[in-house]
Amino acid sequence: MRALAARRSPLAFQLLGRTLLHAALVGVAAGLAGSLFFAGVELVQRFVLEGAAGYVPLRAAGERVTSGESETPFRPWLIWMIPAVGALLGGLVSQLAPETRGGGADAIIDAFHQHKGIVRRRVPFLKAIVSIFTLGFGGSGGREGPTMQIGGALGSVVGRYLRVTDRERRILLVAGTAAGMAAVFRTPLGAALLAVEVLHRDDFESDALIPSVLASVIAYSVFISFFGEATLFAHAAQYPLVLAHLPLYALLAVLLTFVAVGFLGALRYVQRTAAKARLPEWAKPAAGGLTLGVLATLALVFVSPHVGRLATGLGLLGGGYGEAQVAITGSAWLPPGWSGVELLLLLGAAKIVATALTVGSGGSAGDFGPSLVLGGVFGGAFGRACQILLHDPRIDPGAFALVGMGTLYGGLAHVPIASLVMTCELAGSYDLLVPLMLAEGIAFVALRNRSLYHAQVGTKRDSPAHRDELVFDVLSGVPVRDVITRGRRYLTFDPETPGAQVAAMIAQSASQDTFPVLSREGKLVGLVSSAVLRTLAAEPLLASMTIAHDLMMPPVSIVESADLHTALDTIIEHGIREVPVTNEEGEILGFVDETDINAAYHAAVGPND
Repeated sequence: MRALAARRSPLAFQLLGRTLLHAALVGVAAGLAGSLFFAGVELVQRFVLEGAAGYVPLRAAGERVTSGESETPFRPWLIWMIPAVGALLGGLVSQLAPETRGGGADAIIDAFHQHKGIVRRRVPFLKAIVSIFTLGFGGSGGREGPTMQIGGALGSVVGRYLRVTDRERRILLVAGTAAGMAAVFRTPLGAALLAVEVLHRDDFESDALIPSVLASVIAYSVFISFFGEATLFAHAAQYPLVLAHLPLYALLAVLLTFVAVGFLGALRYVQRTAAKARLPEWAKPAAGGLTLGVLATLALVFVSPHVGRLATGLGLLGGGYGEAQVAITGSAWLPPGWSGVELLLLLGAAKIVATALTVGSGGSAGDFGPSLVLGGVFGGAFGRACQILLHDPRIDPGAFALVGMGTLYGGLAHVPIASLVMTCELAGSYDLLVPLMLAEGIAFVALRNRSLYHAQVGTKRDSPAHRDELVFDVLSGVPVRDVITRGRRYLTFDPETPGAQVAAMIAQSASQDTFPVLSREGKLVGLVSSAVLRTLAAEPLLASMTIAHDLMMPPVSIVESADLHTALDTIIEHGIREVPVTNEEGEILGFVDETDINAAYHAAVGPND
């Protein structure tokens, strides 16, 4: 295929062979890296938070990888400083790769669109170290954001070592992102869909879907071979569909959009404040960690008398999946009635502040996990409130918590399909498919102008990664007959025209670059390009010794029913500026040139492109 066609066909046969093999390698690497990272965070938390401070993180049912409970008494006077220490260590290490600061998803999205899928080789290792310090010392954020960046970076590195094309490297970056997510969240299909959906607000990377699925499955298999197959959350065995509850799910979606706006506002406020702060970049996460530690200590001290020993693990520090677990299944220390609703709302509000302080100040922690937690906690509080007000025994607050988890993140990150599937995987069934579809749709529309990720673009049309593909799509839809100017006068030669006459006629023609050579029967037998004028001018003797037949190239033309992509291909292949257009009988109707094609392209894509 010709040059431009080759650029717009990045997968073709590679999907069946080379790209899938490369994606499998990325899946293995991301699975191993994700497993080591997950264990590293748990071990650091075990020794620092539990061993030194006696803080027992509130965990989801399938979250723990270490056995045993710490016997260290709770020491709230240490909690205030531990997150700052971890953030400071992470900040110092991040100087070696500033792109490791923050959640990680934005960096991967930006690399895909703006940097040809290239991520520096040091990023996977440094991102893991920085995130282990941040999260292991109690930073409020998820593991999934860092593993998305680690996995995506590994995909990019594999692509660079194997010397693949830019397009294939981008696909491997997406596949690695999916693999990193699947390795720790244990939702292989949802992770693959998220990776191809999160790059755009209104589009998805279809070419990367199959490689992402393969890499995700392999990474997930690697992870569960170490840590078992259990889902992250415990939940009810079944969530029956009650049609009468659909309006409640719709109302939940509306309320969660306000929570999402509040969370995003808090995150952006801390980011703006940190940007203005007169501190070195490496010290800003420590300032956020110190503020988090002080607030967490105050919250634990004041809440502790009301809920007992478990107050040392209310989910303020770390990922907070334990909060979502409580919202789904309840807990012995969660009070019944309105007190339970109030406590869940309080925990949700505190988690917003804690996550904004960690991620907004530049701490290396994911915003994906806290977004799910917030949706789960506020969804669970809503479900409990409905249960109290409506006295309906069919209402299960856990169902509302799970729907809330998918709805808040799906709307805020513009990934409704991925978050829907993830929630179903977390629940172990598709019982909640209908309420999730309803709630996701409402949140997606309501949060159209809000986005968790700065680097997201609207559609493929807005991404530099698809510029050539866009040109192909547009030009393929415009026939040549709609572009050429009919009746235009043009010069032709017969094969016996002397070279000097050819040079003189070309020099007098200001609007024609390609000159047909016609036989006595009027058949196109060749083309003379205006470029020969320079040759003849430099060699006057040559002009007197040649005829048009000696100066022409083989005949090149396109029929009027062809599209502009074919015309552009022909121009590029033969190195000419314009090409003759003929009817089915071979009669020349006119010419189409680069200017005509460029004008047609801009007219088709509109003034906003």
